[in-house]
Amino acid sequence: MTDNPLALAGLDHVVIRAKNIDAMLVFYRDVLGLKVAKHNAPLGLWHLDAGGSMIDLVDMNGKLGQAGGAAPGGAPNVDHVALKLAHFDEALIRAYLTSKGVDSQEARVRFGARGDGPSIYMNDPDGNGVELTGLSA
Repeated sequence: MTDNPLALAGLDHVVIRAKNIDAMLVFYRDVLGLKVAKHNAPLGLWHLDAGGSMIDLVDMNGKLGQAGGAAPGGAPNVDHVALKLAHFDEALIRAYLTSKGVDSQEARVRFGARGDGPSIYMNDPDGNGVELTGLSA
């Protein structure tokens, strides 16, 4: 087969199973600023708008979370999720995160979807990695 019928347009969504849904909502909604696009209460599922993509949080204590089995024993559910930023000012970003009680690493140049560019790593309340990326130089 020579032609691939899949014309990928980008990342649609990532699903993270949350051990502490309240802390995870504070982090993703209140600290990172993702808006709740939809909440499916019967399933324990929150869809958060991540600028054209979604991050879905599944409450481990909800119907959908319990259907997925037990939480990982000490390990995070996801290595990391990288979020693209339109503007990247390391000092401003890190001061903001610190003011919200979030520890972050110093920026480093890393490779991502937009090429090499600055990025800052941190962890969400469940220990999953979150990377904030800037435009490549």
